Amino acid sequence: MPGNVTTAKILGYAGLIPFVIFSIASWIPLPLVDDSVAILIAYAAVILTFIGAVHWGVVMSNSDDPHSMHLLASVAPSLVGWIALLIPVMPALIVLLCGFIIHILYDCSMHKKLMFPEWYLPMRVRLTSVVSICLAASIIAVGVI
Repeated sequence: MPGNVTTAKILGYAGLIPFVIFSIASWIPLPLVDDSVAILIAYAAVILTFIGAVHWGVVMSNSDDPHSMHLLASVAPSLVGWIALLIPVMPALIVLLCGFIIHILYDCSMHKKLMFPEWYLPMRVRLTSVVSICLAASIIAVGVI
């Protein structure tokens, strides 16, 4: 496996650590952390933006593609993440969860057209599954607490 693929996978899976920690912290308070759910929301918004940026890079590297839909799909996650930062906690978590799910569905539908590397989509599915579980767990915690 080439070094860039290994590095991408290490960084991708390491990026789950804050999701897991702050999702658990939405149930069990962490020392020195006042608002773990707000931290989770901010981190999820940033990561959702990053996922969109991947599409921007793919489209820019293939400037012959006449479909502006791919550019829209690259910017939409940033807007969704930004909106999540401006609204109350419960709707923010729901908006982010929907954003991650919608974007992985888009990735799956466009996988061949956008010519992602073969390892990318399976990794994204696994990452988004964990992110979705973490956000859903925090939605439940916020609803219970």
